[in-house]
Amino acid sequence: LYGCLCFLLLDSHIICSQPFVTIMFAGSSCTYFTLCSCFIRTDQLDGETDWKLKVAVSCTQRLPALGDLFSISAYVYAQKPQLDIHSFEGTFTREDCDPPVHESLSIENTLWASTIVASGTVIGVVIYTGKETRSVMNTSNPKNKVGLLDLELNHLTKALFVALVALSVVMVTLQGFVGPWYRNLFRFLLLFSYIIPISLRVNLDMGKAAYGWMIMKDESIPGTVVRTSTIPEELGRLVYLLTDKTGTLTQNEMVFKRLHLGTVSYGADTMDEIQTHLRNPYSQVRPPGAQSSAPKVRKSVSIRVHEAVKAIALCHNVTPVYEPRAGVTGEAEYAEADQDFSDGNRTYQAASPDEVALVQWTESVGLTLVSRDLASMQLRTPGGQILTYCILQMFPFTSESKRMGVIVRDESTAEITFYMKGADVAMSSIVQYNDWLEEECGNMAREGLRTLVVAKRALTEEQYQDFESRYSQAKLSIHDRALKVAAVVESLEREMELLCLTGVEDQLQADVRPTLEMLRNAGIKIWMLTGDKLETATCIAKSSHLVSRTQDIHIFRPVTNRGEAHLELNAFRRKHDCALVISGDSLEVCLKYYEHELVELACQCPAVVCCRCSPTQKAHIVKLLQQHTGRRTCAIGDGGNDVSMIQAADCGIGIEGKEGRQASLAADFSITQFKHIGRLLMVHGRSSYKRSAALGQFVMHRGLIISTMQAVFSSVFYFASVPLYQGFLMVGYATLYTMFPVFSLVLDQDVKPEMAMLYPELYKDLTKGRSLSFKTFLVWVVISIYQGGILMYGALLLFESEFVHVVAISFTALILTELLMVALTVRTWHWLMAVAEVLSLGCYVASLAFLNEYFDVAFITTVTFVWKVSAITVVSCLPLYVLKYLKRKLSPPSYSKLTS
Repeated sequence: LYGCLCFLLLDSHIICSQPFVTIMFAGSSCTYFTLCSCFIRTDQLDGETDWKLKVAVSCTQRLPALGDLFSISAYVYAQKPQLDIHSFEGTFTREDCDPPVHESLSIENTLWASTIVASGTVIGVVIYTGKETRSVMNTSNPKNKVGLLDLELNHLTKALFVALVALSVVMVTLQGFVGPWYRNLFRFLLLFSYIIPISLRVNLDMGKAAYGWMIMKDESIPGTVVRTSTIPEELGRLVYLLTDKTGTLTQNEMVFKRLHLGTVSYGADTMDEIQTHLRNPYSQVRPPGAQSSAPKVRKSVSIRVHEAVKAIALCHNVTPVYEPRAGVTGEAEYAEADQDFSDGNRTYQAASPDEVALVQWTESVGLTLVSRDLASMQLRTPGGQILTYCILQMFPFTSESKRMGVIVRDESTAEITFYMKGADVAMSSIVQYNDWLEEECGNMAREGLRTLVVAKRALTEEQYQDFESRYSQAKLSIHDRALKVAAVVESLEREMELLCLTGVEDQLQADVRPTLEMLRNAGIKIWMLTGDKLETATCIAKSSHLVSRTQDIHIFRPVTNRGEAHLELNAFRRKHDCALVISGDSLEVCLKYYEHELVELACQCPAVVCCRCSPTQKAHIVKLLQQHTGRRTCAIGDGGNDVSMIQAADCGIGIEGKEGRQASLAADFSITQFKHIGRLLMVHGRSSYKRSAALGQFVMHRGLIISTMQAVFSSVFYFASVPLYQGFLMVGYATLYTMFPVFSLVLDQDVKPEMAMLYPELYKDLTKGRSLSFKTFLVWVVISIYQGGILMYGALLLFESEFVHVVAISFTALILTELLMVALTVRTWHWLMAVAEVLSLGCYVASLAFLNEYFDVAFITTVTFVWKVSAITVVSCLPLYVLKYLKRKLSPPSYSKLTS
């Protein structure tokens, strides 16, 4: 498909076989733009739900007919495939002209794979396909995830295997290596093979399936789906949570909240006053010429409100979009008769949701943007009058300048005005001196509002013509073009009149703040990885309380080389207990030269925000945390750009949201709202880990105790390699007689769900891994040796005549001991646990009638049998019950203090 021309209609999904298109021709079917632009949606690529404006190659727009595209002689030069989704460099050359036409290509002339044509139609040439596309290059291969608990159990199983071999060698050694000793060695290996818990994996997998079913049936987190049944215990061991911003923490819905004019401030409840000021006749506004010649007097509030609102309505890159009338289909170009230009059919599209919110607000107060193309825009006043403005120059927002501007000419008065808006750090040095801007910006930022400073400067015709000539000359420069253009624009940015300060709120998802607070109290460190701008990410970090109000924020300055990275890291090292905000470009440089130092410093921060991150960078950060800290990580996101991060994390959680289901389908767990992660971790993560730890150790205990009895039996009878129990007894012990009570441990819980949610601090103990460790394993080994020795020696001491009595007494006492040990291990009883205990005991008693081959039926019905079994069972279990009681009294666990 390289070099093929593709025709893309409205809502066409640019798939991986036609992924990268340089726009040759673009038609806009439902906007006021001329036939050289279109909008695309990039939510599956960079996570941003706002539409992006794309512009066609200008020389192809001058062709007489659409079919002439196929007859021209031209070629496209493109840079080699790379990861960066925010840049592109290339050239378009038409050779059949005299002289040949050369035109530069940039990111605004391109459509990436995994994007959708949201408005208009496009004819483009395919440049990259398959593995060369940005979306594929930013996607990592999924890995098979293994839980930390499974790895710990594997280590313990290896230790048990070593114990099995050692015990067999000891037995052969005590035999004196008599006869074919190697044959005896293998016989002992088979006799003691119950040390290796073969049924452990079956029990754990069944338990994991049960945990997944419980999660999906939890009515408190409806819609949750468990897509990976192998790692539910990971939810209880997490230390780092890496979250996306847009659609995960926020709804990406902007709402205008505040307008500040210096002496007066308007909030949500006083917007009607602005409408009143705007209804005043426009004739009351002083013309700029009269104002400049008259002595400088203080403007009235009405005039200041009017100028501020007009500046907000003009200084943007927003396009009003009118959808075709219902039932109209066919060609891309619609006649005006087929369009519905009513207010109810109008929507706004822009590259930033902030700008849409501002324009929607000006519409709500009476000044409406009704049309726009590349050369002009029209506003409708509260009285219905249409004002037309000619767009002379546009200066788009960049992360370096942190501001955008526009020069417009009022068609009715021929006034030329330069409007500019931007971040307070960029605008404070541009506007005239004032004593309120810095303070009010701080106040709005503490409320979590995204602030923009709006200013203007009136230009004469001579000033503009002088600027235009210098600006055009700078744009034609071959060397240092960007610097020269910026210098010319900056010549206008002097002593601008400060009009107003706006505050826009990005609405958070439901209960984001209490959920983040809960996770922080649980000892989980939260990192926000977003593809959004630095200012936006910082505002959301504050408004969501990811960064508390008392914490400082260290914004890592942009670095491009090793020396700058070294200086900035040293500056950051001197800060204490402050959140870190770093851009993806700076992160890349630091990781190249100072990977260990940066990760070490970042891990000490209470919160970290990484902005302008590509999907690959997100996955790389997850892997860095895993390598440098050895802790368990969790990634949560809702868009296609979060898939790599979700797959790289130890536990991936996807949210079904506006950006589709890519993240949800690729994740291990899928939830419908961010707030559900609290219960998923605090309740289900805790329960899954605690239950699996108890279940795993109990299955090991079950094998160790019978192996101990076999070892004692062989030792007493001159180290003979003869089995103690044979046939069905061994099969029944591992299945029918003990399986149900042991498996019922998956219903156990140490803390009620309400308590786990109320005291998230309990989660900190889980990350230490104390429920399953070599210490707890050794405790269970000692218990197994003690109980196995008591059961076997007791049976040998109390039996009178026949050996078959030893088997009957010891095996019955063994079954009773296992059932009592389950009861000892249980912390909260469930009715199914009691049923499992009674059912297993009933099955054993009922089977005695059919075990004539192994038991003396006449003997097991006597009182002697009953009291001997009871005595041995009491001696094996009673001390453990006493020790458990004393431990709970003298050194109770933290959760028991709360429940009491």
